Amino acid sequence: MTTVYINGDFKPLSEASVNVLDRGFTFGDGVYEVIPVFNRKIFRFDEHIQRLENSLKALYMDNPLTKDQWLNIFNQLVDASEALDQSIYLQITRGVTERDHDISLADSPTVFSMSRPIVKKDLSSGIKVITHEDIRWQYCDIKAITLLPSVILRHKAKEQGAKEAILIRDGYITEGAASNVFIIKGDTVFTPPKNRHVLSGITRDLLIEILSTNNINCLETPVEPEQLFDADEIWITSSTWEIVPVIDLDNKPVGQGFTGPMWEKANHFYQEFKKQYNN
Repeated sequence: MTTVYINGDFKPLSEASVNVLDRGFTFGDGVYEVIPVFNRKIFRFDEHIQRLENSLKALYMDNPLTKDQWLNIFNQLVDASEALDQSIYLQITRGVTERDHDISLADSPTVFSMSRPIVKKDLSSGIKVITHEDIRWQYCDIKAITLLPSVILRHKAKEQGAKEAILIRDGYITEGAASNVFIIKGDTVFTPPKNRHVLSGITRDLLIEILSTNNINCLETPVEPEQLFDADEIWITSSTWEIVPVIDLDNKPVGQGFTGPMWEKANHFYQEFKKQYNN
């Protein structure tokens, strides 16, 4: 039985419900976070909570809980599951009001969180992706629950036998529909800089740290589509997928058409970093 947290209570998922006038339902007015758990240990907790704070601030919302309160909730959810590796989902909406665009009507947010097992898929042999115009809104750095464009983009990729869509806006690569993007040329790694069109991915930021620590040159710099198609390797990153090599881009091979040596190094260093959560 899955246990969830909602508005101060822990209860079975089947008993959890939200008012139909909740602004998350009527307006998509809220934010979310996804936090991986490895060996029952929460991964990069502080970084996820900081990103949550940033998203809330951008929506003129206050964090309804302290870091210690969040940690207590997450630990209880993790303990309620037998899985060693889990994915915590939290969502905060502005709450229940009459259907009016005025945000000042809301005074009590809706707070929801759950954890579910991570079903690890072996993507080490590489995946196929497509490119697509970035059709999302202008504030992609906010982890908002209004994800319809990303849902559509992922489906477009699936229709073409691909796993992800890499997005292009105003002549530059931004990110994936639900991931960050890295390209490799020679012995240098490039990734688009964080701005309003690029989410501050926790795995993205961690990978940059790991590459730097291991003396691999990584530049946060604008990336043009021509560079993407000329790359020796392409990676996408996310909290649950980790670092995934791309071997097919718009039905054309990336590099030699198989997992590259730089990915082997980066993934090795990333997995070594994770081992601290196995102790």
